[in-house]
Amino acid sequence: MDPKHKRLLRSQRLFLAEELLVDDMIIQYLYQEEILTESHLEEIRSESSNRKKTLKLLDVLPTRGSHAFHHFIQSLEKDFPWIKDKLLGLCAEDSEPPLPPFSVQCGVPDHILPTVPTSQHLNRLAAHLSSEWKSVLLDLGLTSADLYRCCADHPLAVQSQVLAGLVMWTQRNGRGATVRRLLQSLQAADILPSVLQQVFV
Repeated sequence: MDPKHKRLLRSQRLFLAEELLVDDMIIQYLYQEEILTESHLEEIRSESSNRKKTLKLLDVLPTRGSHAFHHFIQSLEKDFPWIKDKLLGLCAEDSEPPLPPFSVQCGVPDHILPTVPTSQHLNRLAAHLSSEWKSVLLDLGLTSADLYRCCADHPLAVQSQVLAGLVMWTQRNGRGATVRRLLQSLQAADILPSVLQQVFV
């Protein structure tokens, strides 16, 4: 999720907890658009009050990739148009000067962006990712079952789990598994460009 949208949701937590009714329509729409998983639905439904359901949803959304904010706004269209209008209005006001493209911040040369990452790239990346590796791989299109398999195959080494997931992604997507696509998921997971500067040189 764009850092600007994360800031906005964080700053409006109390407003949303008071105003928003997290009913099945909203979470089913987000499930349909693959923003929420079945386990997210269960977690949200199991909360004892509407306020807690809303706060749980706000905890989950920032971890669900670059389209999560857009789909959340769409889910408000029918029953909560005033909330949608307020969030979009605040979003328009929050116009910090744009940063250079993420690929530039990471020091990735343009000619590498459309190529498939080499095994050396994947090895280096696996060594640099820590707790956020699962959200990166989910954003790349792997399933929870895929991640479980990576963990089961390499129970003692997180780096090997991450590498197995990255290799699975490149094998499934072929030429579509580009460095550019990988950087999009890394950016969505809030990986710092400085962490990646050693990976793609």
